[in-house]
Amino acid sequence: MNKILIVEDKKSMADMLSMAFGSEGYEVKCALSIKDGLASLDNENVDAVVTDLKLPDGSGFDILKSAKERVPSLPVVVMTAFGSIETAVRAVKEGAYDFITKPFDPDHLLLIIKRALSERFAAQENLALKKEFSDFLRIPDMAGTSKAWMDVLEKAKKVAQQKTTVLILGESGTGKELVARTVHFTSPRADKPFVPVNCPAIPKDLIENELFGHEKGAFTGATEAKAGRFELANNGTIFLDEIGDMDMNLQSKLLRVLQEGEFERVGGTKSIKVDIRVIAASNKNLEQEVAQGRFREDLFYRLNVFPVNVPPLRGRRDDIIPLTRHFVKLFCNEMRKPIPGIPEEVEALLLEHEWKGNVRELKNAMERAVILCDGNSILPEHFGLAAPHKDGSLIDDDSLFAASGQAVRVAEKARIEDALRTTGGNKSKAAVLLKVSYKTLLNKIKEYGIG
Repeated sequence: MNKILIVEDKKSMADMLSMAFGSEGYEVKCALSIKDGLASLDNENVDAVVTDLKLPDGSGFDILKSAKERVPSLPVVVMTAFGSIETAVRAVKEGAYDFITKPFDPDHLLLIIKRALSERFAAQENLALKKEFSDFLRIPDMAGTSKAWMDVLEKAKKVAQQKTTVLILGESGTGKELVARTVHFTSPRADKPFVPVNCPAIPKDLIENELFGHEKGAFTGATEAKAGRFELANNGTIFLDEIGDMDMNLQSKLLRVLQEGEFERVGGTKSIKVDIRVIAASNKNLEQEVAQGRFREDLFYRLNVFPVNVPPLRGRRDDIIPLTRHFVKLFCNEMRKPIPGIPEEVEALLLEHEWKGNVRELKNAMERAVILCDGNSILPEHFGLAAPHKDGSLIDDDSLFAASGQAVRVAEKARIEDALRTTGGNKSKAAVLLKVSYKTLLNKIKEYGIG
């Protein structure tokens, strides 16, 4: 039940308004002065304020100012028997939702309050959704929280306000679709469709129909017209994932959509106009694809208006452990298992791995580990990894993972020893030389048994 605060010094008017609002199901709190009104603002959780302009101990503008200072989104309607355009303009400038001149029809005031409450609720709901999405972007679910990843998201948010075509480049599994969704859901088109298309997942002989739709009778089995993905995305965003795999013939049709904003359905002759934000992504070097004749040069330059490069996981290793912990918690909750600890030796193995499959590979590894883990800690064998010896080498293992990990450890140990020799054994200077913290260097010295 919404609570309305009425600040009116004439008791007869206050009682009449109280009855009018009460009959509509509102809870009403009345105040006969500014002092009482301010006390109500401090002690009552009100949803809207109706205040007279002339009050015995001041002006209704004092109530307006105090209400907006306390709760900026609180709607305030100002009443007066001495209405003027100047007064109304001042009221609105100072934050009043509306201004009404006495005498007035109570039903008119009720309509104003209903509209104000409806708009406030919609605004609060929109803010809540935006915060929820903003929080979603910050959690290390699909990509990470490192500076490198935050820089990518910041770049995406900056271009979001424009209609500019965006080209997202990066290896598979790095979070390119999340970047595309960030652009869309932080843009003015956020309440419009976001239509993703995985280009290589659709057979070449079907993708044109999938993108542009078809008319009735266009081919055997086309018993009725069908809208394609571009029509479904009208006024919103279409995300063309792995566009580097798109057939050359289809690329020319896509170029026309980007240039003219129109296309024809398969089997049709009528041009269909659309207003669409195009975001494309590729794990290929499209400039090389152009040079080798596998991608249209004019389409590349049309797409490459605002490129966003997503670094691989090995290029943002600060994300690995936060992502690991998040995925472990995620899968433990899904499988209703207690959340195990992650020992330092396991973290060391994870940090050494190249993660060619990027975040997707890490997520899959965490799911496997949670399934296999029955104790209080996740162990190397849950990943199929080898545990390190104290001398920095790995327990015998024929896997590429073990071989790469061992190579990293040998190189790391040699680099630390070289830095210590260069600095005459001064660990503080060696840490500076190696660009790591003093504590990290001490841990590494202990781990590798360096004397």
